[in-house]
Amino acid sequence: MKYTVFVMTLFLSTAAFAQIDLKKIKNKVIGSKPSTEEVASGLKEALTKGTAKGTDEVSKTDGYFKNPEIKIPFPPEVQQVETTLRKMGMNKQVDEFVLSLNRAAEDAAKEAKPIFIDAIKKMTIQDAWSILKGEDDAATKYLDKTTSPQLKEKFKPIIKASLDKVNATKYYKDLITAYNKVPLVKKVNPELDTYATDKATDGLFVMIAKEEKNIRQNPGARTTDLLKKVFSQK
Repeated sequence: MKYTVFVMTLFLSTAAFAQIDLKKIKNKVIGSKPSTEEVASGLKEALTKGTAKGTDEVSKTDGYFKNPEIKIPFPPEVQQVETTLRKMGMNKQVDEFVLSLNRAAEDAAKEAKPIFIDAIKKMTIQDAWSILKGEDDAATKYLDKTTSPQLKEKFKPIIKASLDKVNATKYYKDLITAYNKVPLVKKVNPELDTYATDKATDGLFVMIAKEEKNIRQNPGARTTDLLKKVFSQK
């Protein structure tokens, strides 16, 4: 009986030691300096997570419209159009246009995720190391700098289709037509598609930057061992 108790005690002690030992090993691995490949993979994972969350947030109904950080306003270069039209009692029409402009961005944002993911996959190992040691939005700035032209080129037809889909183009044409009929005003006809594309893209990067900063500063946002290991070196 004593022998049996001794064996069981020894077995339990060994098992407990093994668990503790494995935990220490795991913590040591997570806390060790990441390899070059791990840094690149970690940054890509963080950006993939950030872009996914960012695009999901803005592509929801009111994702742009009710977010003061990224809500798309009446084009500022023709601000006098909005002011004049509101003075003419066209508040409803102007409000409908602004709403439809943001709805177009929300609709188009659904198509942005694969464009970002493809760009993230092309990040080099050398880029990753400098980004890791950079500012809280270093990865987002890198993505903005390296992908914006291509992103906007692919995004613009989506925005245009979305603007048409939610009647933003019609609202805008009606508003500009009404404004241009006002005596003595300078006629305007700014390019709506480019404005909407730029603002929609800017809004995406704002949300991605927020998620990147969260991953860098908040250990709880690092949901995998790789993220914990890479960003613990910051």
